Amino acid sequence: MSKFHVNRRTLIKSGAAIGAGLALPTIFTSSANAYMNEPKGGSVVFGFNVPQTGPYADEGADELRAYQLAVEHLNGEGDGGMIGTFSSKMLKGNGVLGKKVEFVSGDTQTKSDAARASAKSMIEKDGAIMITGGSSSGVAVAVQGLCQEAGIIFMAGLTHSNDTTGKDKKANGFRHFFNAYMSGAALAPVLAKNYGTDRRAYHLTADYTWGWTQQESIQAATEGVGWETVNNVLTPLATTDFSSYIAPVLNSGADVLILNHYGGNMVNSLTNAVQFGLRDKMVNGKQFEIVVPLYSELMAKGAGPNIKGVFGSTNWSWTLQDEGTKAFVKSFGEKYGFPPSNAAQTCYAQALLYADAAERAGTFDPCGIAESLEGFEFDGLGNGPTLYRKEDHQCFKDVLVMKGKEDPTNEYDALEIVEVTPRAQVEYAPDHPMFAGGDLGKCNSGA
Repeated sequence: MSKFHVNRRTLIKSGAAIGAGLALPTIFTSSANAYMNEPKGGSVVFGFNVPQTGPYADEGADELRAYQLAVEHLNGEGDGGMIGTFSSKMLKGNGVLGKKVEFVSGDTQTKSDAARASAKSMIEKDGAIMITGGSSSGVAVAVQGLCQEAGIIFMAGLTHSNDTTGKDKKANGFRHFFNAYMSGAALAPVLAKNYGTDRRAYHLTADYTWGWTQQESIQAATEGVGWETVNNVLTPLATTDFSSYIAPVLNSGADVLILNHYGGNMVNSLTNAVQFGLRDKMVNGKQFEIVVPLYSELMAKGAGPNIKGVFGSTNWSWTLQDEGTKAFVKSFGEKYGFPPSNAAQTCYAQALLYADAAERAGTFDPCGIAESLEGFEFDGLGNGPTLYRKEDHQCFKDVLVMKGKEDPTNEYDALEIVEVTPRAQVEYAPDHPMFAGGDLGKCNSGA
């Protein structure tokens, strides 16, 4: 590998942008490597592909912070974070397989085409050995497909659609985050307990793969406890004002509004719903309620007082008291001055899981990594005992049901844990109808 190529790998300092550099010849057609982007020098490059602009930019910024922290810990800088609590003891803080970890980043813009172009550039020009990140399932599905074609491992970041490890699953892709089915399975019993089984729900749904499968999942789960679905209205991802979508809810006969929205979209739609006075209404003799199936701390912070009393689910919370969580919160808080989001935690975990798999496999060969991750059971990364299932590369672990706090102590304390739903309650068979139609296929090393 040329000296120029090595120097072009620019380490990010405090979120600074990567230098533009010059275009280098494609690596996809190289026949000299035993596998795609086999490291030849003393370093290895990770590619972090996150939304730095667009409706999910807040999530992307926190993901990038977590990735930077993971690189520092892998290279022996800082206090090591969750490396010390991870049940696998292969990581020693001396890089990965004796190589220093460097990284490059790209902006997905929360757009599939932009995300693919960004990932392709990191693979071809920067020699990235793996790609990770994202805060949109549409992006995750697109980039996962690209990585499968290129012969690169994709460690999915924040992607919640059933399709990521369902009909669009790939042998080169792995997801640590939970999915829409799991949110429905965890939430429905809590909603029935708190709001009763005789409810009529109106759905507003982001019009892309995540929204579709989230709505399908929560509808099936709530109808399973007796609720009726009044309507489901699709909303474009680019929507910023949801007033025209909220107004019809008032005359629909629904007494619950389910917002299948995420990031800035959820903040805006919830704000509009509260402005229309929905939470002050009595409908069908019941207090009108709002549900947000997929939560994040950053969304709760953005929604402010409007989030009070609203139920949802998350993959993780910085308020958990296990040793892994406490170690990560300490490291992240000392570096950035505030607690990490669940987006940050899942991305940090994915970076460590990839590095650990390489150490256990003794190679960066994508197929060696895949074999090392399939069926891998671990603990100590903040989610309790976790399994990377071989059949679909989906992680299975406990799920958190959350509620907006009535009296938060600060802007990062807006959510409280209502229930830790046990893993057994959210598990499903690999051939479950909501995940049918896909073929994992075979690992591609890009050779």
